[in-house]
Amino acid sequence: MYFKTFPTIFYNFDINGQRQLRSVTDITANIRVRKEILEQVTLYDEYDIQEGETPEIISAKIYGSPHYHWVIMIVNERYDALRDFPMSQAALDRYIDMQYPDSRYQIHHYEDERGGTVNSNYPNAIGITNEAYEYRANEAKRRIKILSPDHLARITGQLNALL
Repeated sequence: MYFKTFPTIFYNFDINGQRQLRSVTDITANIRVRKEILEQVTLYDEYDIQEGETPEIISAKIYGSPHYHWVIMIVNERYDALRDFPMSQAALDRYIDMQYPDSRYQIHHYEDERGGTVNSNYPNAIGITNEAYEYRANEAKRRIKILSPDHLARITGQLNALL
């Protein structure tokens, strides 16, 4: 649905050795929802992404349709559904195993009691393992802003007007 209203352009393709002119969606159109609208805190609720939820699933839960997944992504300035949203526990475990094949439990960095990064010789420094670091990074992606369904038409209308 997001690209449905984007402009189209003509592009020459080489198909079976012949040049053919085809109409394609211009995905390079740089359309952004006005910043001042997105910065109005009263338009949002906070939402914690549950295990296995994708932007499409969240959109269906909140807006009654998976087609507004792009609203969730734009409002949160998250443009990559695979990297900008939390991984499932199984996917996270696989990722940690790939990133740290022999060092999952080695120290990634040290922190003080307030969570600030410190040197290892800092008094009472707490060692954070590679596994704990990646778990925290993944969990930090769970809390997102959800545009109130009451304002959905306004945002989608603005986008359509820009296109």
